[in-house]
Amino acid sequence: MTQARVVEVTEFGAPEVMKVVTKDLPPPAAGEAQIRQTAIGFNYLDISQRGGAMPLPLPTGIGHEAAGVVEAVGEGVTDVRVGDRVAYMNAGIGAYADVRNVAAGKLVVLPASVSDEAAATLIFKGMTAQYLVKKTHPVQPGDIVLVHSAAGGVGQILSSWAKALGATVVGTASTPEKCAIARKAGCDFAIDYSKPGWVEEFLQVTGGRKARVVYDAVGKDTFYQSLDCTAPFGLVVLYGAASGPVKDFEPELLNKKGCLFLTRPSVFPHNADPATFRANAADLFDAIATGKVKVDIGQRFKLEDIVKVHQQVKGRATTGAVLITP
Repeated sequence: MTQARVVEVTEFGAPEVMKVVTKDLPPPAAGEAQIRQTAIGFNYLDISQRGGAMPLPLPTGIGHEAAGVVEAVGEGVTDVRVGDRVAYMNAGIGAYADVRNVAAGKLVVLPASVSDEAAATLIFKGMTAQYLVKKTHPVQPGDIVLVHSAAGGVGQILSSWAKALGATVVGTASTPEKCAIARKAGCDFAIDYSKPGWVEEFLQVTGGRKARVVYDAVGKDTFYQSLDCTAPFGLVVLYGAASGPVKDFEPELLNKKGCLFLTRPSVFPHNADPATFRANAADLFDAIATGKVKVDIGQRFKLEDIVKVHQQVKGRATTGAVLITP
C-alpha cells in the first residue's frame, strides 16, 4: 500500500478549508495507472469548486491537471507503461496530490520536447486554448480577436496562438502591469478594462473595426461590453466567469447588437474521447514545439502551501501560470 499526500476538502468555503492529509493508496485497479506526480497545474475552476460555487460531493479532492511518471499499471493497461512520462487534465477531481491512481485512457504520453512542468501548467489551459482557436472559432489570418484576461494563464496562451494564426489580437487586463504582460504574450494592443471608456479605446486601436470573435473568461464585468465589441454575425465565447456569472441576460440583445452568436463551451466535452484528447494534445504539443505557445510559469508553490495559492490567485496577485510541486 502506497502512502499518498492529498489535498482534501470536507466543507466548502475559504481557502483554509483545504487540508493536506496522508492516505493509503491501493495498487492501480484494472484499467488504471499509478502516477508519481512531479508537477501540478492550477485552474480558476479549482477556486469555484473549493468555494462551493460548483459543488462537488464531500469529502473531495481538488485539481484537474498534473504530470508525472507511471509507477505501476493495472490489469489490461496497454497504452501506457511503467516509466512513461505522462500528463492529464480530465482524469477526475484530485490532482492536488503527490501520487494517485487514474484511468489510463485519460493519460497522454509526453514527447521529449515537453517538460513535466510545461505539461502540468499548459495541459488544461493549452487544451482550452486549442479548442477555442481551432474549433469554437477557427481563427483565420486577418481576424480581429478580442481576448479578455489576456495576462492570465489561458489568456496568454490564447493570445499567442491566435497571433501565430495570423489574427490581430487585442487583449484586456485589469492593471497596466498586466497589460504589459498581455503585450509580451503576443497581443498587438492591450487595454485596461477596469477604466471607463475601454470599449471606445478598443474601437480606436482597431480603426473602428469590431472583433470577429471575443473570448470572454471574465463574465459579469465584461460581458455586455463584449457584445459592443463584436462585429455583426460575430461570435462571443463566454468560457469563464472570473468576476461572477452573467445574470438577467435577454437573448433579444444578440439581435439588436448585430445578429451575434453566443456560446458557452467547456474543455471537457471537447476531450471526452481518449483518441480525440490525444489528437488535440498532439496539436498543443506541436504548438509548444514550434513556439506558437510558450511556457510562462509566473509563480511556484509547494503542495503544503496550497492555501496561499488560492488566496493569491483570488486576490489577483498572480500572473501567468501557477505551478504546484509535491
